[in-house]
Amino acid sequence: MSNPGNPFDLTGKVALVTGAGVGLGQGLAVGLARAGADIVGVSSSGRTAETQAIVEGLGRKFYGIKANLANEAELPGVISSTIELAGRLDILVNNSGIIRRTPAIDHSAQDWHDVLDLNLNAVFFLCQLAAREMVKQGYGKIINIASMLSFQGGINVPGYTASKHAVAGLTKAFANEWASKGINVNAIAPGYMATDNTEALRKDPERSRSILERIPQGRWGTPEDLAGPVVFLASSASDYMNGHILCVDGGWMAR
Repeated sequence: MSNPGNPFDLTGKVALVTGAGVGLGQGLAVGLARAGADIVGVSSSGRTAETQAIVEGLGRKFYGIKANLANEAELPGVISSTIELAGRLDILVNNSGIIRRTPAIDHSAQDWHDVLDLNLNAVFFLCQLAAREMVKQGYGKIINIASMLSFQGGINVPGYTASKHAVAGLTKAFANEWASKGINVNAIAPGYMATDNTEALRKDPERSRSILERIPQGRWGTPEDLAGPVVFLASSASDYMNGHILCVDGGWMAR
């Protein structure tokens, strides 16, 4: 039973988290489970055993789905499997994403399409499919993972930048249409996080130093830093928030 006195309580809710096997996705899934949600974790590799063990150790249920989210044909099955396995869908967290670091002048068509297929197209269609279920129940929380590059241009990542600007725009567009239907659509824009996507930057002494010098808190973010923000956006505590891009960046955007 949920606790009516605690607006952050997610007991009885089902959260679908993409890219839940590692990194930020695991941190998001575990944060939601700590707040009481059962988790449906999607992974392209199917390697969600570690996340499952943590979630179940918290007393919550975990259901794993293996899917290639860059393949549009597989997306309806992700939503239908969620309903079949967990019985409902209350929260969608679109976390899966890739980055290809190449100067724009050399950025290949394949890199462009690979990044847009996963970072943008999958987000659009999963939001659309999830919203169809959420409209039926008159309730839902959709949380997209944006980026500092939803606001800035970046260097050598034109496809990623384009995709994350678009995710921010879609978040606002969906909020405009679905807020009246009981669905909150917001996004989290993580700052520079210590994940596989930033390994090359962290290993480059010059780039790492320049990044850390701009972050007022003076450190890279961790998956755990996103747990509180995602619980807030997934819970009734944020019922009057819609179309917002929440920066979790150690102060990066304030500089």
